[in-house]
Amino acid sequence: MKHIIGIILLVAFGCSVSSQNEDTEYLKVLAERSEKIVKTLNITDSEKHNRITKTLTNQYKLLGEINDDFNHKIKVAKEEIKDNTKLEQKNKELYEEKNAKLYNLQCEFIGNLSANLTNDQIESVKDGMTYGVRMVTYKSYNEMIPALKEDEKRQIYAWLTEAREHAMNASSSKDKHGWFNKYKGRINNYLSRQGYDIQKERKLWEERVKAAGGTL
Repeated sequence: MKHIIGIILLVAFGCSVSSQNEDTEYLKVLAERSEKIVKTLNITDSEKHNRITKTLTNQYKLLGEINDDFNHKIKVAKEEIKDNTKLEQKNKELYEEKNAKLYNLQCEFIGNLSANLTNDQIESVKDGMTYGVRMVTYKSYNEMIPALKEDEKRQIYAWLTEAREHAMNASSSKDKHGWFNKYKGRINNYLSRQGYDIQKERKLWEERVKAAGGTL
């Protein structure tokens, strides 16, 4: 009996150590990701540099926890609720609960950044967390359609900025890009209503880039 208990304790201890190691490696990855972003801010004060890095690392960690918890609850609901109407209502409640948590977390995060960084630096952090997709996409639209009017450019920029705010709260690269793709669909529909033929504009853009020796 003692032998069996010993094996159980040994297995439990091994699982605990393995879990701790995984957590340590996970936090290390988050810290490295955060460090790369903070380096672009050119902060000369090492204490502030480390403080912002820790703030960003913690933000990534909490985002992961909220999104993982949501995904787990969605999975459990699907397994336990067989009525489609009730399942749809439950999923809606869980989605609203997640969004409320993400909103509060983001407000606190931006507040912490505001106490230490300039507005331009905060913008850099936001773009860093979303791989710079906002400005790359904005530049692409301007290059694809040179005839864009100023009010159209402002609308595109506003929607891409809104997409970035959502993408910041996603915990995976796929989900972050998913937000931008969603807003690109909205932008394309808007431009079509403005009279632009998106497919034609893209084809002409590809031809211009190819003629200059480049590729999209």
